[in-house]
Amino acid sequence: MTQNALSSSVAIETDALTKRYDTVDAISNISLEIKTGEIFGLLGPNGAGKTTTTRILITVLAPTSGSARIHGLDVCTDATKVRQIIGYVPQERAIDRFLSGREHLLLLGDLYHLSKHDTVRRVDELLKLVNLEDKADQRARDYSGGMKRKLDIACGLIPDPKVLFMDEPTLGLDIESRLRIWEHVRGLKDRGITVVMTTNYLDEADQLCDRIAIIDGGKVRVVGSPHDLKAGLGGDGISLALLEHTKEVGPLKVALQAVPGVRSVQVHGHGLEIRVESATAVLPRVLESVTQSGHGVESIDYHRPRLDDVFIAHTGHAFLNDTSENVDG
Repeated sequence: MTQNALSSSVAIETDALTKRYDTVDAISNISLEIKTGEIFGLLGPNGAGKTTTTRILITVLAPTSGSARIHGLDVCTDATKVRQIIGYVPQERAIDRFLSGREHLLLLGDLYHLSKHDTVRRVDELLKLVNLEDKADQRARDYSGGMKRKLDIACGLIPDPKVLFMDEPTLGLDIESRLRIWEHVRGLKDRGITVVMTTNYLDEADQLCDRIAIIDGGKVRVVGSPHDLKAGLGGDGISLALLEHTKEVGPLKVALQAVPGVRSVQVHGHGLEIRVESATAVLPRVLESVTQSGHGVESIDYHRPRLDDVFIAHTGHAFLNDTSENVDG
């Protein structure tokens, strides 16, 4: 591993990364370039392919085709070297409730073959970093959800990684705990660590990530900063929920597309997502078209572009998550 590799402005490169199971592609032709020191988000609903992509990058899953390199090291042919420069925070907590926070970290230091001196020093640093110093010797069974997640982060940082992968870092946490985890993730960036995180929280991607890749159906639909992706849509959004009805939505979509000031119309279920030049100017004409079509309006909302609007624009459907168990994120 050369110094030039680690000082490169590109931390991760993937080229046409594909993983196929029988005749089904979990991911297809994933090509990404992730910069050193940025917080990069893989955003998509459950089953989109986020976790498959991450598993390949952390060397636990081999791609069917394509390639991926981390700081110049191939994740397949240089897997051992890759593991020496990455950390991983899984979605499922691997915490023994009878061990204290300090004991977890000391155990991992041994597993990474760190010297006793380096392990003790590293553990003290990480407990301070994640604000668990006062609870370091308390058993994990008495930790709150947010504290357990902070311990997860500390565990992922034990090897002093150049790149940290986080799978759904705030899944299931309350709002206050999520905000605290966000602060810690921003702190990792300040320390020069490249953070790659999967998430299906739109607000998390919007507030936390420097850039995101929207993944849907195993494919990357668009890559960019949340700000640029939203600005790229232009205009305002109108979300229209229609009352249950027997009328086809298709004719209404056609009628709305003919309204001056309407840029695009997407149908999802009994609702419409309408992109317009100015909501205040176009809204009366939109409502007039809905009334003339015979549809009833359940609710209406207009707003500046949001990430869910970006998702709809690039995938053709709303951002929805199945609440049941899913084999892949």
